[in-house]
Amino acid sequence: MTTPARLDVVAFDAPDIGKLASFYTALTGWQTVSEDPDWIVVRAPGGQQVAFQLAPDHVPPQWPGQQHPQQFHLDLLVDGYRDAAERAVALGASRLADGERWITLADPAGHPFDICQKDGVGPVMDLFGVTIDAPDATALAGFYAPLLGMEVSYSGPEGSLISGGGQSVMFQQIAGYNPPRWPDPRYPQQAHLDIAVGDLDAGEARALELGATRLPGGEETFRVFADPVGHPFCLTA
Repeated sequence: MTTPARLDVVAFDAPDIGKLASFYTALTGWQTVSEDPDWIVVRAPGGQQVAFQLAPDHVPPQWPGQQHPQQFHLDLLVDGYRDAAERAVALGASRLADGERWITLADPAGHPFDICQKDGVGPVMDLFGVTIDAPDATALAGFYAPLLGMEVSYSGPEGSLISGGGQSVMFQQIAGYNPPRWPDPRYPQQAHLDIAVGDLDAGEARALELGATRLPGGEETFRVFADPVGHPFCLTA
């Protein structure tokens, strides 16, 4: 019997986590639920959590290239995406590109994110999910779906989607994918997932069975791994 697992938070690295958390709470209307000098957590209306982890030597991504890749991005939902994008710029974001019903921006730490149109969303933004870059989106969805107890709900040429428990994770097909090689500072991570498990030993066995690699680091309450394409993640007790 495998241990239950759930996606707890997606955590983004930044040199000034107070500034980044303030940006997102002002933009989205989300609430700060935990704060210490190295780690701040904010919560969206659906219960999804986004964290900001102190990384003094953080090297920002340079979207859309792969020399300093984004690795992860958030998809935010709002009714009136153009006005929301203008407000994001006023709060310190940089506008990167316009889509059919979305606008891509970079937050003050350089992480790209999308503001997407969804009719009927109230004044507080929804979080559709986090999107993770991959050289084979279908294969990476096939790793995370059983690890997180989710189902693959879409798979196509541009990427795949898994969902369950009121959360969604997307995997975006990337040509010329350049993986992080944590903890090598020459190939830094930009973000990681924290996955809560009922038992760390059973959770580790399941992650390794599915294709993860154990990485250095960790304490009694968490262990560090890399997924099959190099993204670090933590199992937490």
